[in-house]
Amino acid sequence: MVEVIEVLAVLSLSAAAGMRIALPLLLIGLLQSDRLWSNVPLLSALPPPLVLGVLVSWSLIELLFSKERLGQRWLQGVQLLFSPFVGAIVGVTVARTTALEGWLVVILAIVGGLVALVIYLVQLGWFYRLKSVPLWVIFAQDFLCVALVLLAFDAPKQGGLIVLLLLWLTIRSSTEWRRWYRQQGAKGQKNPRLHKQNPD
Repeated sequence: MVEVIEVLAVLSLSAAAGMRIALPLLLIGLLQSDRLWSNVPLLSALPPPLVLGVLVSWSLIELLFSKERLGQRWLQGVQLLFSPFVGAIVGVTVARTTALEGWLVVILAIVGGLVALVIYLVQLGWFYRLKSVPLWVIFAQDFLCVALVLLAFDAPKQGGLIVLLLLWLTIRSSTEWRRWYRQQGAKGQKNPRLHKQNPD
């Protein structure tokens, strides 16, 4: 039976994948210096120097481009496509590291992909809702991404609890967006998009 610790580790890693794509994968390889990416699907089939070069380059692009508005818009499309994929990869990585097999691997992959996608969609929603995200929030996002990967290996309980808190904030955010959306129309109006008071 799958342990709670393993699920919490998947939650922590997949939430990090919902914030950045390459950085969590890079840290996974560096933290397992003896095995590098041997337990990571797809990456284990490639030469480690190539994987290291690509992940370092892409991590730098993520860290630099995320600090300017034009770079953020470009990264959003890439991350929307790849964040659930990377979330599924880290789920399988945890399963392989803990020697799980069969349907448990599939479950952890699905959980990882869904958590990464949900975390990313909430960030995307706030980006469009606020129009401009403060720079300190971007730096906090980088810090949280690194912290979640480190916690997944050293303290998965704490990392998992942080992700559960983030998911709770996600539910609150969706409730707030729904309330705001309904306020855009007149009272009793079934379609709030008609005669909205403010643009999206």
